[in-house]
Amino acid sequence: MKKWLIMLMLVLTLAACGNTEEPLNAEQTAEIIEKGTVGFEMLGNEITAAENVPNDEREKIIAVFNEYITAFNEEDIERYSATLSKNATGFDYGKDLVEAQNAFDAYTINRQASDITILKYDDNEAQVYANLEIDMVEDETGTELSSKGRQVTVLVKEGEAWKVTSVFYIGNE
Repeated sequence: MKKWLIMLMLVLTLAACGNTEEPLNAEQTAEIIEKGTVGFEMLGNEITAAENVPNDEREKIIAVFNEYITAFNEEDIERYSATLSKNATGFDYGKDLVEAQNAFDAYTINRQASDITILKYDDNEAQVYANLEIDMVEDETGTELSSKGRQVTVLVKEGEAWKVTSVFYIGNE
């Protein structure tokens, strides 16, 4: 059971919690958020959308975020890797791809995002908030696990393309 929980944490923090070997716990993530690195702009359950996002950029950013989620759900490592920054600040690109492939090989994972909102925006960075429902099934045993949480995905502009550079996830449990 411990192996299952460890793998769950790895999957939930893929591309999520910095260049450390250990994933950040909820308290560490909350501290980063409080310092302003990531904009969980919330009052209770209310999310405040950035008002300065040009419509064409909003469409591009949301499309990349949706592709990031869809490619992961479809276990398409090439499409998934195309959404990631090779110069990410929140994860090691190569390690993330290895971890993602290991997760694809051992689990069936479905992440559903709702309430997708751009919280912060400037010409080179966007922070996308989403509520996530994550359902996992360990392929070997059929063991099922579900989780709900909040995620901020930070994207940076590389040339004309938006790429995921870091992800912060806080589970609701």
